Amino acid sequence: MKVKVTEEKCIGCGNCVMLTESKVFDFNDAGNAECIVDEVPEELEETVKEAIEQCPTGAIEE
Repeated sequence: MKVKVTEEKCIGCGNCVMLTESKVFDFNDAGNAECIVDEVPEELEETVKEAIEQCPTGAIEE
């Protein structure tokens, strides 16, 4: 599974970072989330799907 964050849509709420415990998403220098892995580890796929659903701006795409 691969995901990306559209920085222009991200408001830096941190839901995705918190849900994945900074193992998939983390904040960049601008304070927005970014994906920090090329491929989501299999054991975190369900958590990432939850992060996609909870993103208030729809900034995370699979």
